[in-house]
Amino acid sequence: MKAPTGTRLYRHALTAILAGGSLALVLNACGTAGTMPQIASEKEGPPYGGQASVSYAQSLWNAMNNARLVGDQAIHTVPYAGQEPHGAVLEALYSKVSVGGIAGVAGHEGKVIVKKNYNGDGITNEKVANHPAKYLSSITVMFKREAGYDPEDNNWFRAKYKPDGTVATDDQGMKLAGRVAKGTGQGCISCHSKHRDTDFQFNKSDFVNSK
Repeated sequence: MKAPTGTRLYRHALTAILAGGSLALVLNACGTAGTMPQIASEKEGPPYGGQASVSYAQSLWNAMNNARLVGDQAIHTVPYAGQEPHGAVLEALYSKVSVGGIAGVAGHEGKVIVKKNYNGDGITNEKVANHPAKYLSSITVMFKREAGYDPEDNNWFRAKYKPDGTVATDDQGMKLAGRVAKGTGQGCISCHSKHRDTDFQFNKSDFVNSK
């Protein structure tokens, strides 16, 4: 093949530059729009509270918001009496959402348990039913991640959010997202591990064994 010269060389160079620019834009779009951090990056960091876990928690919130499980347009269920470490009154929603999905790559769909925690002076189930936003103090979530995320704990990803969707922190300032309190002998995993026979869930519903 004869090497391009003159105008043909310029055109080839321009084509290469444009192609490279287009590729850069695509890669940049994937990096900024990507909403599913890699499992490896989470395993390399702390069990919870690391940037990868927090980013995943933010993507999970967006998916739940789109499904109307959280946010201003969220659906509501019948409130019921709760207990520590959750709210005095609770709502629980069971569903499935898909997290991730960038540049045509399918995201991961998994089961999600959304527990809305309500607190306040003189709180009652009826008051929460009539004015949920007034008493909502936090939202705790369990999301079933892909195989290999945390096999020891059935691959559950846990997160605690403020009502506005911001990831909450513990008393030491650690963000509560990921394999929360894993290895500490306290907190989410330690408490739920007493119920391994029901997939780490207290509520023994049909949802426990669903795929």
